[in-house]
Amino acid sequence: MPDVDSGVSLVLLVVNFAIIVVSIYAFVMSLTYSAEAYDAAGKWSKPGWTIVLGLGAFLSIIGLGISPLISIAFLIAALVFLADVKPALAGLRRR
Repeated sequence: MPDVDSGVSLVLLVVNFAIIVVSIYAFVMSLTYSAEAYDAAGKWSKPGWTIVLGLGAFLSIIGLGISPLISIAFLIAALVFLADVKPALAGLRRR
């Protein structure tokens, strides 16, 4: 009979890895656009996004006893950036 605890641990490990990858990707993408692009798109400032996304990436990598609720909040911030802010910023690029 398979050990249920090892299966749950594997799923949690995969989920945590996915959170780390998404957080780092969102942070790096926030650095690639200029502060003027954030203003032109009508989005929150570049320092605001980079601080929140950088802190989220840092805490997800370290993962030292932070609350799951805080992890979810930073993940939501990264997903909002990727789903809303990044497309708006990319639409401003010169063609």
